[in-house]
Amino acid sequence: MTRDYKPAASRQKPAGKNNAFLTGIMVGIILGIGISVAVAIMVTGGKSPFVDHETSAEPAPAAETAKEMNSAESAVPAENTEAKPDANRFDFYKILPGESQVTEQEIQQSKEAQQNQPPAIENYFLQVGAFQTEEEADNIKAKLALLGLEAIVQTANVPDKGVWHRVRVGPYSDLDQIGKARAELTKNGFNADLIKIHSNVPDQ
Repeated sequence: MTRDYKPAASRQKPAGKNNAFLTGIMVGIILGIGISVAVAIMVTGGKSPFVDHETSAEPAPAAETAKEMNSAESAVPAENTEAKPDANRFDFYKILPGESQVTEQEIQQSKEAQQNQPPAIENYFLQVGAFQTEEEADNIKAKLALLGLEAIVQTANVPDKGVWHRVRVGPYSDLDQIGKARAELTKNGFNADLIKIHSNVPDQ
């Protein structure tokens, strides 16, 4: 019996096993990427890690921008907004027809005029205040008496303003006496206004 000496055909490995192995590797890679992305999203608070958040910020609404500009402007101190004395604070109840308030500059001018020519008869009062009740006026008058200053209460019925009681020290015709009396009032907390009477009669 003769033997067949032809080499036996080499057995080939089935290709199915290799394909399954490669498929498993690909699936593992995809799962790994998916898990990594999910973890990254959780860490960043739900925002996609692939988006540049620094460059994606939306501009502030125009209304908010205008509001900020207005706030900045209001924070800048306005110029020339200092409170100015009320030029009419002597109206109606302090100054009546035939009277006027005298400033420090006018006092100085009167002193200079008296040095150059015979002084004219001028009458002044130091007005300490004006009150709507006679009781308040009498209380101030009593306090001035304790300081050695003789005061009078002048009552005036002003149309549409009612009755006002003005407390005045004087009358004076000498500017030096006025200065001394005014200094005494200031020292004791009284802010007196110098009132000039445009008449030869000292008391109206």
